[in-house]
Amino acid sequence: MSFFENIGQYILFLKRVVSKPEKGRVFFAQIIKEIYKLGVNSVGIVVIISVFMGAVISLQTAYNLVNPLLPDYLVGYTTRESMILEFSSTIVGLILAGKVGSNIASEIGSMRVTEQIDALEIMGINSASYLIFPKIIAAVFINPFLYVLSVFVGITGGLMASYMAGTVSVPDFIYGVQVDLIPYYIIYSLIKTLVFAFIITSVPSFYGYYVSGGALEVGKASTKAVVNSSILILLANLILTQLLLK
Repeated sequence: MSFFENIGQYILFLKRVVSKPEKGRVFFAQIIKEIYKLGVNSVGIVVIISVFMGAVISLQTAYNLVNPLLPDYLVGYTTRESMILEFSSTIVGLILAGKVGSNIASEIGSMRVTEQIDALEIMGINSASYLIFPKIIAAVFINPFLYVLSVFVGITGGLMASYMAGTVSVPDFIYGVQVDLIPYYIIYSLIKTLVFAFIITSVPSFYGYYVSGGALEVGKASTKAVVNSSILILLANLILTQLLLK
């Protein structure tokens, strides 16, 4: 399919996805299940990545502050700004696009090639809404919490690394974390996180839903989903930064 045909099919696909669910109780139960699958199961990797990102940022900043005129608290300030503005939203989003996106594309693709989706359609169920809408709602709900967790853990990791390496004192680091905080930056990053959550779930679902063939095609669709999700996240990051930080 051509680029524009893909866009058109994606828009029509989203129209089916966001249609009214069949039953409210079943829909709510699906959302709770997806929150656990997409969010709670991702806590571990988010924590590990954030700890090391915060540690590396703080150490690199400290080792590059060779000018004696620059205060030590800039290490904490730089770590906080980097985690809030970019790493905890964009980098974590890219990691989740690989972990969550590939899982979604494989799951729905397997259902397509084993004709489980066709069985849902025969029973009169809107398969797109039943399978995919709860995933989107769950990701949009839980990903901001993962963002906040990533920021907190990243700053803590930076503090621990700085203390263990002796590059900056704990009071100076904490002061740097607190100085000149702009609350709008957090709102800006949360908006990015919501957009990324939508991309991470909808794009892999699209590729999985329209896969045809067998296991080999499911694997190819999963790879396409991760690659295109990552590209869209970077593009959305550029556009939102231009729009929201003018």
